[in-house]
Amino acid sequence: MQTLLIVLQLFVSIALVVVVLLQRSEGGALGIGGGGGGGMGGIFGPRGAADTLTRTTMILAVVFFATSIGLTLYSLHGGTGTRSILDSPTPAPVTAPAKPAPQTPAVPKPQ
Repeated sequence: MQTLLIVLQLFVSIALVVVVLLQRSEGGALGIGGGGGGGMGGIFGPRGAADTLTRTTMILAVVFFATSIGLTLYSLHGGTGTRSILDSPTPAPVTAPAKPAPQTPAVPKPQ
């Protein structure tokens, strides 16, 4: 179950990034499309495409949040192992290495 939610989360995340990048900028400074223009008012017209992308973004955002909440609930109630990294056992204390035997400084021999 967790693997299915993670894979779904991954696909939804990628799709959400793509759909957001396809949208035209509100300010028009970064938009790739021209302004106004008549023509068809259907789904492939300037306004229809914007409505479709906005609706798709909202749907993907809802699915993203739902999978995020699902993964959180699964890890809290249905997951295996520890519930939190704070609940994990503490590691064994690290002991200091043994001190080496004191060495006498090397004294140069007179020649």
